[in-house]
Amino acid sequence: MSLAKSKVTAQGQISVPAEVRRKLGIGPGAVLEWDEADGEIVVRRVGRYSSEDIHRVLFADRDLTPTSAEEMKEGIRRHTRKRHARG
Repeated sequence: MSLAKSKVTAQGQISVPAEVRRKLGIGPGAVLEWDEADGEIVVRRVGRYSSEDIHRVLFADRDLTPTSAEEMKEGIRRHTRKRHARG
């Protein structure tokens, strides 16, 4: 049984029914993603970006080999000493 129905305009636009908007938690400016799965079209609200997605974009040109917690702490220490060095 369908949740709701929409009608396509001549310009290819649709309105998202209020019940669907409430269920998806969307409002003006929300982005919907269309996907195909098992011969059906699935529409979902686009989620937020993960920290990994953001990191990948910001540091795309750097080597992203994993570092240990101790290596990260040492890098922070070096940066702090360099930034706050006198003279």
